[in-house]
Amino acid sequence: MRECERTSTAPEGEDSRLREEVEVSPMAAAQDSNEISYLLPPNRKDWEEKGVPNFVYRQKELLEGIQWPRTAPSLLDRTPRSRFDSALCAAWRQRMELGLFRYRLGELQTQTLPGVVGFVAQLNVERGVQRRRPQNIWSVRQAFDPEQFNFNKIRPGEVLFRLLREPDLPGALQQEDILVMINVSPLEWGHVLLVPEPTQGLPQRLLPAALRAGVEAVLLSSHPGFRVGFNSLGGLASVNHLHLHGYYLAHRLPVEGAPSEPLDPGGRLHLLQALPAPGFLFYTSGPGPDLEALIGRVCRATDYLTDHEIAHNLFVTRGAPPGKTSPSSALTGIRVILWARKSSFGVKEGEAFNVALCELAGHLPIKTSQDFDSLTEAAALALIRDCLLPPAQAEEVQAALVALIAQDEQ
Repeated sequence: MRECERTSTAPEGEDSRLREEVEVSPMAAAQDSNEISYLLPPNRKDWEEKGVPNFVYRQKELLEGIQWPRTAPSLLDRTPRSRFDSALCAAWRQRMELGLFRYRLGELQTQTLPGVVGFVAQLNVERGVQRRRPQNIWSVRQAFDPEQFNFNKIRPGEVLFRLLREPDLPGALQQEDILVMINVSPLEWGHVLLVPEPTQGLPQRLLPAALRAGVEAVLLSSHPGFRVGFNSLGGLASVNHLHLHGYYLAHRLPVEGAPSEPLDPGGRLHLLQALPAPGFLFYTSGPGPDLEALIGRVCRATDYLTDHEIAHNLFVTRGAPPGKTSPSSALTGIRVILWARKSSFGVKEGEAFNVALCELAGHLPIKTSQDFDSLTEAAALALIRDCLLPPAQAEEVQAALVALIAQDEQ
């Protein structure tokens, strides 16, 4: 088995070849480290002195046209990995080998649930048992508490690098430090957190700089299955310190090509009506002024939800343009999907899975073997529907967001 390969029960071809794409050979890591190394020195005593290396990216590294393979014998294993993927995966794998995670991520059994949705279910028992218990959260607008666990308290070595873009990118606003660090209880291969400068003590409320970093991280990856997401307080965020999630999943998800209908005349806000859950769709074809405008619209929407104590989840993925699309549609741009939902504080221990950003997108990390073997599409949909807003409140939120978007025209 090659150095970065992990076994999986996913269909032969798609999973194994896509996983190869995020593999980093020793030679590739060495080439990338000619200028800067994202690996920790051998002696643990030197970790703090090493400091956090910068990953500085340029406009031309924001990749467009990345697609899933049309056939199983794909050419993705021969496709050059992006510099971002090489840096992240080499550093992430080293931290796994050094034991900095709560558990070693081994084989994840994976299956697509029979049915029309295409849920991707994965058995991840260790995460269900060993992840840090959520903080005591009682409000979507809760203030940051420095006494609770936060990302200023992590161990040396958990930070992979600082994500920085060159300041001369077109339309670029003031750059803020974004730290890329391991999630010590990983969902999947390469699971990281994107954290704005932790010393600011920002609560878990989405800000434009954080969302911009998340969208551009997706664009920096040459892997079509690298996604980024955000859970609000009450939306199963377990730490009240601003962060986004990023991870690789070598499977298409329903939200990438789900059809939508416009909610405003300008087509800037769409409604995803397809399963697994209705959500608000924002779309951009790529980097540039349209991306900056999208970031502003999304954050105005999440500000409204936060101010009105409405929990929410957000998912960023390469995807098809809005309209009458299909699961196999080409990934022509970036989809940002926003779900308003019922607040849920704490973890429901008896459920097969907890509903947050990846579950709403169609990726189901399952806690027990029994649930993994018995879960049906109908049961998964019932769990998700139980977390959605009542119809009357959902209509009220939709009307409010449409009105917010209309202000852009004034």
